[in-house]
Amino acid sequence: METKSAVKMLAALAQETRLAAFRQLVEAGPAGRAAGELAAALDCAPATLSFHLKELANAGLIEGRQEGRFVIYAANFAAMNGLLGYLSENCCRGSAADGLAAGCGC
Repeated sequence: METKSAVKMLAALAQETRLAAFRQLVEAGPAGRAAGELAAALDCAPATLSFHLKELANAGLIEGRQEGRFVIYAANFAAMNGLLGYLSENCCRGSAADGLAAGCGC
């Protein structure tokens, strides 16, 4: 993963509603959740949620699919794992012995 992509993903997650929506989608698994269900679970206006989902989708963290008249959103687990791998590889380079990566389990 390139640094630019990681920054875009982290920026998308650095907002309370987007982080909560992403958490809901991770918990839902590959089946995802309908936008209306997300809005109700987050107590968020549909137009506001739509804006936040667009930001997460533009960062590559979620994907939407049409099912009848509903849009179902799901976490992009490959992108999430790529970001976690990037962070582990590039942010946890020290060894636990020297105390630089004690919190990462590296």
